[in-house]
Amino acid sequence: MNPHIVIAGGGFAGTTLVRTLQRRLPREAALTLISEESYTTFNPLLPEAVGAALFPEQTVAPIRAMLAARTRFVMGRIKSVDARAKALTCETLAGERAFAYDELVLALGSRARLDLVPGMAEHALPLKTVGDALHIRNSVLRRAAAIELEPDPAERRRLGRFVVIGGGFSGVEVAGQLADCLASIRRYYPRIGAPGFDVLLLQDIDRLLPELPPRLGSAAARSLAARGVSIRLGARAVEVNENGVRLANGSFIDAGTLICTIGTRPNHLIERMKLPMERGRVVVADDMSVPGTPGLWALGDCALVPNAHDGSYAPPTAQFAVREAKTLARNLRARLQERPTRAFRYRSLGAMATIGHLKGVAQVLGVPLTGVAAWFLWRAYYLSQMPTLGRKVRIFVEWTWGMFFRADITHLRFTRSEDL
Repeated sequence: MNPHIVIAGGGFAGTTLVRTLQRRLPREAALTLISEESYTTFNPLLPEAVGAALFPEQTVAPIRAMLAARTRFVMGRIKSVDARAKALTCETLAGERAFAYDELVLALGSRARLDLVPGMAEHALPLKTVGDALHIRNSVLRRAAAIELEPDPAERRRLGRFVVIGGGFSGVEVAGQLADCLASIRRYYPRIGAPGFDVLLLQDIDRLLPELPPRLGSAAARSLAARGVSIRLGARAVEVNENGVRLANGSFIDAGTLICTIGTRPNHLIERMKLPMERGRVVVADDMSVPGTPGLWALGDCALVPNAHDGSYAPPTAQFAVREAKTLARNLRARLQERPTRAFRYRSLGAMATIGHLKGVAQVLGVPLTGVAAWFLWRAYYLSQMPTLGRKVRIFVEWTWGMFFRADITHLRFTRSEDL
């Protein structure tokens, strides 16, 4: 009987795994990738789409372009999994379909969690998908247009204030991109006047970028402050409404736009499967198999993967997703050949963040970098991860163009003829 491997999820971890398996699996093995979307979103690029440094469609890559002829792609949502029978049901464009499998890999990522702060779901803008990035970008342009038409000075100040909640990678990158974008487009809105725009970054602990050494968090704070970003450390949001955000100390910040970069939760399917969970992720063994469920594996953001290198858990980053996928590909092949699997083991090369145009911070192999060098390194890494040469060239050209020209101010409205 030919073994059938099904990968659930077309994100960074899932597509990296399928591209690796295509080269390593024996020809008799069948391979299927199931994803709700027809593309993979490179989430670290989303802040650049918010700041108009990239067009939103350049933060994604079509899944079908990554697949070999031997791999089947199914665009659909998995509704249920019967782990005992090794079968799943999937809602597709052609109706509900059933699939049997021998090995099932969960690479479902995570989704935004908007219930951490009361009112956040109703009044804050999350950044988790390319649609979120486009919506935030359009909201920024709408605010700029509204300020020009608003006669009340207090309301003009409120509309011009953008609050970013969360001082981790996403929050710092969004704040930096937003500050540069607003400075770039200001000339196109001559009637805004003073005080214009204000970007405020809220972090509930005492420093930015806790994933990096303190000196790099401080460097990021200085770079943001030099471009007019206000930073409040130890500022915890406790309530969000249509007029702004209330902090734990009782103060209230008036703001027209609130961007949320905190909080994730599991995919709906994982919640329905009732798998063992810890820290919001599926508990897996050191080889990424799910204990007690033969034929089930998990990796990426949805899995709590032990790292045999230092006894820690792998963080939900692109760097670790790539390494997890390569290890799991070896383990799946070993399982089919009835050989022992390996524990995931990886020593991080470092971490990086961009904080605006030609500005970044990074720690690579213990060496701290700031400014243009870190910015170029960040872009080179993510450009190298793009799956096709055509996509690499398109993004390289766009990034090169953006180094010399102002941000695009096109407000894309996806209206249909009957709506007009």
